[in-house]
Amino acid sequence: MNHISQRVENLSASATLVMLQKTNELRAAGVDIIGMSAGEPDFDTPDFIKEAAKKAIDDNFSRYTAVAGYESLRRAVCDKLRSENGLEYKPSQIVVGNGAKQELANALLATVNPGDEVIIPVPAWVSYVEMVKLAEGVPVLVEASPENDFKITPAQLEAAITPKSRMIMLNSPCNPTGSVYSADELEALARVLEPHSPILILSDEIYEHINFVGGVKSIASFPGMMERTILVNGVSKAYAMTGWRIGYLAAPEPIAKAVTKLQGQYTSGASSIAQKAAEAAYTGSQQCVEDMRRAFERRRDLICGLAAEVPGWKVNRPQGAFYLFPDVKALIGKSCDGKTITSSADYVMYLLEEAHVACVDGAAFCADGFIRLSYATSDDNIREAMRRIREATSRLK
Repeated sequence: MNHISQRVENLSASATLVMLQKTNELRAAGVDIIGMSAGEPDFDTPDFIKEAAKKAIDDNFSRYTAVAGYESLRRAVCDKLRSENGLEYKPSQIVVGNGAKQELANALLATVNPGDEVIIPVPAWVSYVEMVKLAEGVPVLVEASPENDFKITPAQLEAAITPKSRMIMLNSPCNPTGSVYSADELEALARVLEPHSPILILSDEIYEHINFVGGVKSIASFPGMMERTILVNGVSKAYAMTGWRIGYLAAPEPIAKAVTKLQGQYTSGASSIAQKAAEAAYTGSQQCVEDMRRAFERRRDLICGLAAEVPGWKVNRPQGAFYLFPDVKALIGKSCDGKTITSSADYVMYLLEEAHVACVDGAAFCADGFIRLSYATSDDNIREAMRRIREATSRLK
């Protein structure tokens, strides 16, 4: 007898986490794998943030927090949104959770009814479609072409809107493509959405600080958009704090209250110690953020140069995040030692087995024929990984 709910049966496993598990298994068996699958910075959390966490332990911040998070942290988030984004929020509009991932799921569960359509530009992060399915919504995928740098056009958005449209999910800078919507491009999308008042915008801005274009704009900053936008961000990427599990949501107060109600029934507040660490991240020196951003920009330049030497690859130059998303469709049908590449999934496994480099199949991001590599690793690892990939790919005939 199957005791597993249909809700879970309908979900796909996270492809990035599956590849991470395979990588760890091979490493445990003694294979020298260079991991380029996981989406997390390879830097250590800055010392002043760690010191704040130690102090929080010593000061006995060890009890339940408010479901929406410490007031002091929510004020720090408001200050950040005001000073960096020009957005005025109150602490009552902020909900802190166990990572930005939880707040994305919370936003969908709190606002989407069964049958509601959620527009998702693709390629898109692996969990978007699955989260919409979990909320019993209907994912409406809009394909962003490499020729437009993986960004949808206003005409594409207009064509995707129906009377059932409830939300659009935006991610800039984007995982997996690294694409960044310019202010003009976001404003054009906002103008399309303006007359369609039932449609909410779920704006995933977790890679905000890892950009190579001098800063990014939030769609919430355009006239008429803030009252319809659910902004999600957190400390994981900008401050190298993935394991601390702190993200936040900023939204109109009724939505923030609904999310707090929901979160109160299944996780309550996030870790008290991690919240105090996040507060230090937002209120302390931001030099660490800029230092890591510069390192990622250098690595972007390095990997793009090396990727140009890999036969069969077509590469867009990412403007943010820390991913490369090459088109590998030219390799489909090629073979080596009796192994034929019939899909991008085959190519990913070929690279894992032959080059000992772990990356992720683009099909996980709704983009078959592409692969994703994370360059959140050392310059030496990037050079060696790309050497291995170039040599293994050159053997395909």
